[in-house]
Amino acid sequence: MAKDKYNVRVNEQEWTLDADTLDLDFIENADGSFHVLHQQKSYKAKITNIDFAAKTIELKVNGNTYMAEIADQHDQLVKKLGLTLASSQKMNSVKAPMPGLVLDVVVKEGQRIAKGDTLLILEAMKMENVIKAIGEGTVKKVHASKGMAIDKGELLIELK
Repeated sequence: MAKDKYNVRVNEQEWTLDADTLDLDFIENADGSFHVLHQQKSYKAKITNIDFAAKTIELKVNGNTYMAEIADQHDQLVKKLGLTLASSQKMNSVKAPMPGLVLDVVVKEGQRIAKGDTLLILEAMKMENVIKAIGEGTVKKVHASKGMAIDKGELLIELK
C-alpha cells in the first residue's frame, strides 16, 4: 500500500514528505508552544496562525517565523489534472456572516481589493471577527459604517 505523500512548501522551499519518514518528537508546553526534537536537536515551536481552508500554517521556531503550505494527495491530484481554481475569484458583495457591531471599516469606495485583504472588523458575542476578502474586486459602495449594528446576511460592501 502506498504511503500518503505531502508536498510541503516553507518560505519558498519545497519538500515531499510522508508521515512515517518525518522523524519528529514533540511535547506541548503549558503556554501552547511545543518542544520539538528532530535529528537529536531541540527546537521551541509555536503555531502563530493556521488557516485550515487554505492549508497554511504560520510557525515561530526558535524565534524565526515560517509560513508553510501543505498539499495532500487530493490537492496534488487536483493540481495535476489542471482543475485548480484561478488564483483570483471575482467578488460581487460582502454580506454579514453573523449579527454584530461594526468596529472598523478598512476599505473605501474605489479601492482595489485582493483575496485575503481585511475589509472590516465585526464584533459578535464580545469577539472581534476580521472579515477578509475571498476574492478580488473594486469597492463600489460601502454600506457599513463604524458603530453600526448589523444583522446576519446584511449587505456590507458592494463590489464591481
